[in-house]
Amino acid sequence: MMHGFIPPERFFAYLSWTDIEAMPNKDQVVIIQPIGAVEQHGPHLPLIVDSAIAQSVLGKALHKLDPIIPAYALPSLYYGKSNEHWHFPGTVTLTAQTLIALLMEVGESLYRAGFRKFILLNAHGGQPQIMEIVARDLHQAHDDFEVFPFFVWRAPNITKQLLTEKEAQLGIHAGDAETSLLLAILPDQVKMDCAKAEYPHGLPQDSLLTLERNLPIPWMTRDISCSGVIGDPTTATAEKGDRILESLADGWAQVIGDVHRFQQPQAWKE
Repeated sequence: MMHGFIPPERFFAYLSWTDIEAMPNKDQVVIIQPIGAVEQHGPHLPLIVDSAIAQSVLGKALHKLDPIIPAYALPSLYYGKSNEHWHFPGTVTLTAQTLIALLMEVGESLYRAGFRKFILLNAHGGQPQIMEIVARDLHQAHDDFEVFPFFVWRAPNITKQLLTEKEAQLGIHAGDAETSLLLAILPDQVKMDCAKAEYPHGLPQDSLLTLERNLPIPWMTRDISCSGVIGDPTTATAEKGDRILESLADGWAQVIGDVHRFQQPQAWKE
């Protein structure tokens, strides 16, 4: 079952080279690279969280996708840039340079095969900037290569509606949302008896500086969490995870359709 959560008919690596050579309109086919990480997620979750989320959300989205839209998932990239977690045993991290080089070469391979629409579907919060660099550099190298640096949680979804205000703001790692999703997709790998809530220690008060987003402070996970958890997983449920998964999959089916229909602006040709 090498395809995992991905529908087998949508799994790129099950195609033969002759299938790809004969594929019509390859410039309109959407190729999606799920990208995660192998990194600590507290004592209650496995290392595979981000990779499992990327693949399961994409798999369900592809099940929901209109069958006439040609789209294929590449095998998941399990390792990512996870050095913020490297003080916790088990975390496997690539350097930014290695991850950029790997994704650039995957993109070049797809371009050489005739594909022109490529989604980087990333589920690890420590590497959106990597996706943006790769997308820009591949498009610079090839004017007709449309590369999309997407983060799995940014498609339309209802997750924040299911969280407390504090969790929605500060629960960024191994908290309610991720734990609920894992209870829905990999329940046997979740140890709820080990779950504990821990919010960031020592954040600046009465300051414009933030943990993430607008004006982020420098931090490694051990600076702000002893357990590796940043949030409250104790309130997670499989029912909540099912709702989050369905919502994310609906959003991603729409995103993939939008990418399929997208036409690259070319003002320089006018």
